[in-house]
Parts: sequence; C-alpha cells; structure tokens
Amino acid sequence: MPLGLYVSVPFCRTKCSFCNFASDVFSRALFERYVERVKVGMKNARQLAEEMKAPFDPHVDSIYFGGGTPTVLDTTQLESLFVTIRQNFVVDENVEFTVECAPGTLTPEILQVFQRQGVNRVSLGVQSFVDQEAAAVGRLHKRSTVLDDLARLRDAGLSNIGVDLIAGLPHQTSESWRFSLEETIASGVPHVSVYMLEVDDESRLGRELIAGGTRYHAHFVPDDDSAAQFYETACEQLDAAGINQYEISNFARQGFQSQHNLKYWTRQPYLGFGVDAHSMLTIDRERAVRFSTPDSLEHFTTGERGSLAEVSKQEALEESLFLGLRLMCGVNLHELEAQYGSLSTFEAGVEESVRDGLLERDGSFVRLTKRGKLLSNEVFARFISPPVPGI
Repeated sequence: MPLGLYVSVPFCRTKCSFCNFASDVFSRALFERYVERVKVGMKNARQLAEEMKAPFDPHVDSIYFGGGTPTVLDTTQLESLFVTIRQNFVVDENVEFTVECAPGTLTPEILQVFQRQGVNRVSLGVQSFVDQEAAAVGRLHKRSTVLDDLARLRDAGLSNIGVDLIAGLPHQTSESWRFSLEETIASGVPHVSVYMLEVDDESRLGRELIAGGTRYHAHFVPDDDSAAQFYETACEQLDAAGINQYEISNFARQGFQSQHNLKYWTRQPYLGFGVDAHSMLTIDRERAVRFSTPDSLEHFTTGERGSLAEVSKQEALEESLFLGLRLMCGVNLHELEAQYGSLSTFEAGVEESVRDGLLERDGSFVRLTKRGKLLSNEVFARFISPPVPGI
C-alpha cells in the first residue's frame, strides 16, 4: 500500500496564542541545520523500517508539509526538501501534494517552487475572516491578505485550496462566525476545516483560560455552548453550500477530500519527518508499529530517538473503531469482525452510545449522531481499553 509522507516545519513568524503544537519563533540561523536533519531522516527511511521489522514500500501517493509554517523557509531550503523526497521515494504521478501556508507568506518565489515541484494543494490557516479576531490571537494577516493569496494561488494554477477556521476564538460572536463562514463559502474553496478552540495547558491562551485570567483576550472567549453552536452552524451552512462534512472537523466539495488525512483515519501507512512527527507502518494484516520523533527542536536536531510502540491486534481493532467513527460514513462492524474476530467487548459500548443518542445504527454500520460529533471524545473513550497498572 502506498505511503503518505508528512514533513513537520516547526517555524513560525509569530506564535499564535491558541497554538498547542510543537512550533515557535526561532532564529533563521537554525533553519538550515533543521532542514539537513530532516533530509537525513528521509534518506534513512528504508533502514528505519527494517529496524522496525516492517515492510517498506517506497511508493508515495500523498505528501503533506505542515507546521508551523513551511513557507517561512527560504525557497532553496523548501525546494531541497521536495527534491530529497523524490530522490528517496517513488512519487505517484497523481500524488496529492499539500503545503500548509500562513496567509501573507506566499511570495512569487514560493509559488514558482510549488509549480516546479508539483505542489497541487494548499491549506491556508485563516482561522477567521474577521480582522479583530485574527489579531487577538496573534495572526498577522487581514481578510484582504487572504483574498489576495487566494487570487494569486489560482493565477498560479492552484485551485485545490483548503481554509482552516476555528470556532470559539476571543471576541467571536454568532454574527462574526457567520461572516467567516459566508466569506469562506464565497471564496469558492473546495475544502474547509473547522476546529473547536482547544483549551489545555499546552497553549498560552489555554493556560490563561484555565487560570481564569484576562491575558491574550481570554475573558472574551465564547462559552462552550456558544462554541458548540458555532460548530453546528458551520455544519449546516457548509452543507447547504455543497461543502459536505466527511469527518468531524473536515468538509469538502465532491472529490476534494484530503487524501492524506484519510490515511490517518483509515490506518494506512505513513511516515513523518521533523519535530514531533508521527509514523505508522503495518507489519501484517493485524499488527503495526507506531513511532515518533522528539517534540523538542534541540533534541530532534541532535538526533535523539522518539517513542516507539508496537500496536497489538486489540489496539489495532480499537483504533479502527474510534478513528473510523471520526468519518461521517461510520464504521462497518461486519468488516471489522471479519478482520479482527469477535467484537463482543465493544457491544456494550455501542449499545450504550446508541441509547445515549451518540451513535446511530444503519445495518452493519454505526456512525456518530449530531450530538455524538460534539461529544466524540466521550464516545471514543468507551472503545479504548484502560491501561494495565504497572505497564
């Protein structure tokens, strides 16, 4: 089965207050050292797979550069990463090749690199079309910046464009959220991702919200009920515009679903390179191995190893169930049973979730309900075995 490749570029022009990723503002002097280290990982991919005792198929049908902001790299650095991929993997002629971009970073030179190297999909981290909301969380762009980028991307022949939005930003109201949705729909982009603001201690805004403070405009963050309503509004408006939901956070026009992300949700093999990059390679029909790189730039560039864990048959079944439930098509229980055997340990969780209005049955399929999408983590927790004490 062809691989998906993910390349992490953890560098940003500014660190957004809501961001809980392993990215930050670093000196450009570190960029070259980082790029060279990532290229070493690409060159050693086959050897790494052999160490994991996992089959290695060099064929690749999806490539995804995420971050951070990959487009803050110099064009020569970015292009050298693209070239190294093609030197060490067999890239399908119909590859989906995505690069995440922050609005305002798409220079003419970057667009020329995209054209030369076959980048055919761009994901724009817009988050909000309302300038006040974007500025409140540290975004450097305005609405006009996004519209200009969209026009220049299309002029360069790139029409497969995704826009990211966040529900629950400081100062966001139902009216301003509808405006962002309307602007997104009017832009004509074929893919939209809608994420709920995450509140945890991994971001500055999250820590301030937990502490009940007012920095980073934390006291202007909508309450949970409002954010949930924003999400439901997005589902309704995007669907009415023909941008249909295919995963909890993702919506697309027909034929524009993210093929790379579908690999994660359907447990297809993928390799990740760079800081805090995750990989999964299948060993056989039932088992797989997952591994990751360090989430520290210093530890990564010095060559330290990250985590490694073999996925057992039971864990693979659990993953197939809760990852599959992220998709609106749901999970075919008969197919899972044919692959993994009895599903008796999950019957109670399925029935309980159906009674609670979180799951619905349709023949052999189960899928999240409207309420279940809002409480998806609660549903998924019902299908994950508790850790064994002492392990």
